Order: sequence, then C-alpha cells, then structure tokens
Amino acid sequence: MQHSGDLLFGLFVMFGGGKLLAELFERLKQPSVVGEILAGVLLGPSLFSLIRPTSAINGIAEIGAIFLLFTVGLETKPSQLLRVGGTAALVAVVGVVFPFAFGFVFVQWMNHKIVESFFVGAAMVATSVGITARVLADLRVLQTRVAQVILGAAVLDDILGMLVLAVVSSLSAGHINYWQLAAVTAEAVTFALLMVFLGPRLVGQLRPAVARLQTANSPFVLSVVLCLGLSLASVRIGMAAIIGAFLAGLALAEEGEHWGLQRSAHPVMEFLAPFFFVLLGAEVNLRVLANSKVVVMALVISVLAIIGKWVGCGLGALGLGPKDAVRIGLGMVPRGEVGLIVAVVGLHLHTISDAIYAVVVIMSIVTTLFAPPLLRLVLETPQARETAETE
Repeated sequence: MQHSGDLLFGLFVMFGGGKLLAELFERLKQPSVVGEILAGVLLGPSLFSLIRPTSAINGIAEIGAIFLLFTVGLETKPSQLLRVGGTAALVAVVGVVFPFAFGFVFVQWMNHKIVESFFVGAAMVATSVGITARVLADLRVLQTRVAQVILGAAVLDDILGMLVLAVVSSLSAGHINYWQLAAVTAEAVTFALLMVFLGPRLVGQLRPAVARLQTANSPFVLSVVLCLGLSLASVRIGMAAIIGAFLAGLALAEEGEHWGLQRSAHPVMEFLAPFFFVLLGAEVNLRVLANSKVVVMALVISVLAIIGKWVGCGLGALGLGPKDAVRIGLGMVPRGEVGLIVAVVGLHLHTISDAIYAVVVIMSIVTTLFAPPLLRLVLETPQARETAETE
C-alpha cells in the first residue's frame, strides 16, 4: 500500500505541476512542453525532491512518449510524407555529418580520449522527435510541408543515430562487428519501409473484419495493440520504441479518419505525454553546474550542437526556400532524451568520464529548451500554417 501511495503521489505531482507550468507558458505565448520540462527540473531531485524517478514512473513516462508519437503518426499520412522523402533524407544525412564533426573535433581539441570524442559526437547526431512533434502538434501545423520534412528526417535521424551509436559502442570494446552492424541496418530500414509502403494497405484490408468486432470502440483497441506491438518490434530491432509507435500511427493514418482514431487517441496522449516531459526535466542534475570547467565546455558543445543541426539541416532543406530551411533546421535542433540515452550508454560502458556525461546531459537540456520557443515564433505565421503542397 505504501508503494502504491508513493507512486500515486509522484504521478499527482508530475501531472499537476507539469500542467500548471504548461498553462503558465501558454499564457506567455511559449510552448507548453517547455513548462512541463521546467516543472520536472523544479520538482526533481536537484531542487524540491518531490519527484524521484522509479522503474514504475519511468515506464509510465515511456508509454507517454509512445502515445505522443503514435498520435503524431495518426495525423501524418504516408502519402504526404513520401512527397518530401528526398528532402527529408538529405536533411537527415547532412544534419548528422555536421554536428558529429563539430563535437568530435572540439572534444579532441580539449585533449580528451578519442572514444569520448566519438560519444559526444554521437550524442549530437540524433534529433528528439518527441520534443519537436509536441510543438508541431500544439501549433496544429502537422500537415504543413515543413512539419512533414522534420518528422521524416527525424525518423531517418534515429536510424542513422542508432548506427553511429553502434559503431561507437563497438569502438569502446576495441573492435567493430561489421556483420552485426549490417544486420541492424537492414532490419531498421526494412521495418521503416514496410510500415510506410505496405502498412496502410494492410490496415485498409482489415476494415471489414474490424467492422464485425463486438468489442466497444474496437478500431481504437486494435490501433493500441498495433502501436504497442510495433513499439516492441522497434526496440527488438535496436531503434527507439517511439519510432515504432510513430510508424504504427502512420500505417493507421488513412483509415484513422474513417474510424475516428485521432479523436479517441488524443485524450490518452494528453494524459500520458506530460509524464514523459516532466521526467525529462527531473533527470537533470543541477549540481554539475558547480564545476565551472564542465559548464564552459557544456555551453560550447551546446552552441556547436545548435549550429551543427540548424545549419546542416537547413542546408539540406535549401531547395524549399530559405525561410522553410530555417524552420526545418530549427525543428531538428532538440536532442532531448536521445542525447541522454547516448550519455547513459557511454557511462554504463565505462568509456566516458562523469564530466563528459555531465556535458552531454547539459547539451541535451539546452538544445531541448532552446528550440521550442523559437520554433513556435517562426511557425506562427499564415505562411507557415499552409498545408503541405499536393503537387
């Protein structure tokens, strides 16, 4: 009973505190997600210690991230995503090369071990699609060409980031398993392509069978099963669970309008997603700021991370025009939980120091907090709200 009471108290504080600051930030014309992250910083172990991450809270937060990306996928039709596929691929590739090079070269210049340089570069590679997706959803611009490119590039970024992390992890062990790397690459790419090209057709063929089900709200029940199943498959392959959730939503997007899935999924997402963002803030350790050398290095890395993604991804999107290139580059800046995952992997492998770990954590938080307000500013225009081009 005591354990249940502690869990309920944590959830109550996280949801109530997160929504309170989210409302405050909305009134200040800022993204609500920033308020939820800062609520986690205030309520977490570094300050008031009202939130202490546990396995149960971590699990609920992860489910929140899964439903967030599932809902985003439901509002993103594959046909729209495919129209910007070439641009998204270019944005993803260039957006990986620039930040990795910046991070690697700077850490080497600071005379750290080469494996630490690789880990910092890897942490700067991937984009946190969860952060940007929440801002795009809040602004109701998921159907714009800019949003489609960002989401497509972010999914590719996760695959590329996974490969970079696999290489770096192998280097920390003294060798690279090329066969394993090739197998993981093939599995990830095949999985994503199947969901984009064949997923909608398979779901469409299920419509008669779903209509015969007696379970209440059976289309939504089926969609949740598919969401959790593909999230699990994504983890088994080696990608983040949220990518599988996004692809599940993508596969259901066409039928989703007929079944009313968006209407059913949105309240669930609104309840669960804040736990993910509040926990992200609660995991910030403010005590690392006591070391001035670490802070200076972290700020430099943060600036390089912002410039690397903004400029790199912006260059990849120049074919859409300078204004959209700026918006897309900015939308790819947040590292969020992805950067933190890389940092934790390095720490668990005993290949990076506590200082480098702190640097990556600070970089992840700075890039996460930097992009949403500016992204909202550049997207809140009539031109930015135009729907994606159909031709």
